[in-house]
Amino acid sequence: MKTVAIIPAFNEENRIVDSVNDASAFVDEVVVVDDCSRDRTRERAVSTGAYVLHHIINRGQGASLQTGMDFALKKLGAEILVHFDADGQMRGDEISKLVEPIISGRADVALGSRFLGTTEALPLGRKWTLKAGILFTFLVSGVWLTDTHNGFRALSKLATEKINLTQNRMAHASELIDLIALRRLRVHEVPVTIRYSEESIRKGQRSSASINIALDITRQKFLK
Repeated sequence: MKTVAIIPAFNEENRIVDSVNDASAFVDEVVVVDDCSRDRTRERAVSTGAYVLHHIINRGQGASLQTGMDFALKKLGAEILVHFDADGQMRGDEISKLVEPIISGRADVALGSRFLGTTEALPLGRKWTLKAGILFTFLVSGVWLTDTHNGFRALSKLATEKINLTQNRMAHASELIDLIALRRLRVHEVPVTIRYSEESIRKGQRSSASINIALDITRQKFLK
């Protein structure tokens, strides 16, 4: 089954090459979506031989993933799509076990779980914010998971065709779980490793951003 990794990237010139090379060893193609970076992310991604798409304005991670998925389905004939971060937190050698539930026909969506697997240098404050996100997602979508805001995931072609992310920024992770429930897609959690570094923590979303995520999802689900 043709497997394509989607890597959203914003100002990742120092890490994008390693991330693409890491993922490309375990998939058929890699698509990098440069979200209007201000550094050399785009040029360095092109040097890897990956497909590189470019947003002319910064739209956010959710929008970048949707751009990449649309391209992978329509232009590359992807049968499995893997979401993979550009910041070095994920391990390419875990892609094979992530996609296995889809290949074996047991799931439409495979979600990586750092709490079933391993975290390296996870700050305590971030841990409890993530735990709160699990409860919030359950209350909104009715789906109980051990890790809801983990960007390491795999989707079948069927699931990708049924999911259209409209939350452009970080709220897309909660939206995706909600859509999985609404579309009655089969989901399976897979233990994965997430590695934190000082740079990835500094560049990542702040714990306070969880409030904006909750407001975005609440407005979308209950106020429209």
